[in-house]
Amino acid sequence: MPILNFKGKSFVQNHHLSVKHHELVPEQGKSLTPKVSLEDNLIVHGDNLASLKALLPTYGGRIKCIYIDPPYNTGSEEWVYNDNVNSPMIKSWLGKVVDKEDMSRHDKWLCMMMPRIKLLKELLAEDGVIFISIDDNEFHHLKMLLDEIFIAEHNFIADLVWDLGTGTQAGHFTRAHEYVIAYAKSKSSLPNFSGGEGVIDHSALKKISKKNPSSSFTFPAGTRFDAEDGTELTGEWGGSEKTKILEGRMISKEGELKEEVVLEAGWAMKKQMEQWFSNEETVDSKGQRIIGFYFNSNGILRYQKERSILNPPTVLKELGSTKTGSRTLEEIFGDETTISFPKPVSLVKYLIDLVCDKNDIVLDSFAGSGTTGQAVLELNKEDQGNRRFILVEMEDYAEKITAERIRRVINGVPNSKNENLKDGLGGTYSYFSLGDALELNNILTGNKLPTYEDLARFVFFTATGEQFDPSKIDTGTNYIGSSKEYDVFLFYRPDIEYLRTMALNLELAESLPQKASNKRLVFAPTKYLDQEYLDRFNIDFSQIPFEILRGEA
Repeated sequence: MPILNFKGKSFVQNHHLSVKHHELVPEQGKSLTPKVSLEDNLIVHGDNLASLKALLPTYGGRIKCIYIDPPYNTGSEEWVYNDNVNSPMIKSWLGKVVDKEDMSRHDKWLCMMMPRIKLLKELLAEDGVIFISIDDNEFHHLKMLLDEIFIAEHNFIADLVWDLGTGTQAGHFTRAHEYVIAYAKSKSSLPNFSGGEGVIDHSALKKISKKNPSSSFTFPAGTRFDAEDGTELTGEWGGSEKTKILEGRMISKEGELKEEVVLEAGWAMKKQMEQWFSNEETVDSKGQRIIGFYFNSNGILRYQKERSILNPPTVLKELGSTKTGSRTLEEIFGDETTISFPKPVSLVKYLIDLVCDKNDIVLDSFAGSGTTGQAVLELNKEDQGNRRFILVEMEDYAEKITAERIRRVINGVPNSKNENLKDGLGGTYSYFSLGDALELNNILTGNKLPTYEDLARFVFFTATGEQFDPSKIDTGTNYIGSSKEYDVFLFYRPDIEYLRTMALNLELAESLPQKASNKRLVFAPTKYLDQEYLDRFNIDFSQIPFEILRGEA
């Protein structure tokens, strides 16, 4: 396979390994949740490379879908290289704006992207997919970089062409497209792209004008509506009388069976419904067969798609443009935001829906205005899903724009034409700031000691390579979790006097509880037991900070 070479590659190809783990500092005042948690929707403010490393112990191998929209490196974005790589050449790049006159701007961009993509790959689940938006400036370079990192012959999925509808003059042509590159963590583990549910938005029923007169569509007799028995429908569907679902059919409050359901609709919706029911194979806009209709608990009509191969086209049409994204931001913020060229929610929703089930996690480490977070919340609103998002933004607007957008769409946007957005999408999020690096030799001096949970997260992941679950912590017994091989214990407090006096002794060894494994891994400042006693209690001992530092290197 051809390999892409660029200036600085030898210095950054393993840089992700040397990035220090950082604390993630919870900020209750900037969150929208009763209790800040790393298992909530997340907004992380801080350098995205260090933030990805900080998320790794909790989310390594758990992310189903990654969508990122990195700088396109057009020369007019004024992005700055800021990775402190141990190289005199790269250190000379720090703090300098990358513009069109910079002859090494492609090298700098690749040096910035390579360690981030490697960490993103580690965060992906085995059946996870990464989507990256890009244009002609770096498409060819990014494609070769991804080929190398993901092993193209096994895990390349597609180069998607995003049709923008309209374009801008670019030399001899009008450029009316961008790209979305898709790779799998392990394509052999990736199921076929399949649909779930779709929604017939109420707003489509209200577009009545002289050009679009009111019409009606009658569902054929025998059409089943899948909803929980007793679900009450809104007057819009059931007329003025109370209407309920019973055994998949609509009935009136008197128990009369409604063999036919009349849909009051605009002309365009009527034509769509007629088209669906006139075809032997009824399909939606994504080309997926519709197998039934139902009303959700809010009385919103939805359709059920067949769980089968979707085979979506590689040309993405009618998914909006950056102008669409800008109009959405204007609707939410008015004139308060200056974010340029935001991606439309419709594009990101489409990509997420291809890959994710209702309980999956979506990550965006170039979060910008927070489009990905809104896309996740809209999907959840539409199908009562429980997907979660992780947004990482390093710029100063992380709170005032990224988080504020999510706050507003959760609570409701009064002027929105979208009924769901107007009423509020619901949900919560926890806001974290990137804290200090875990300089473990500080344990020797008592300077900036990490919290118990932060150190537990770090030592567990470093020692086992497995996901850390903070809910397993039992400070009474110093247990922090179990891996495939070990029950792991950490004797630590962010207190220098405790650290000077704490040692694993016979009494503590005898008191260690039996959890999932016969083998115990114990972290402590020192020990008063020889190897005979450690073997007797099935203990592998690691001294903090020295053994951790050795493992980190």
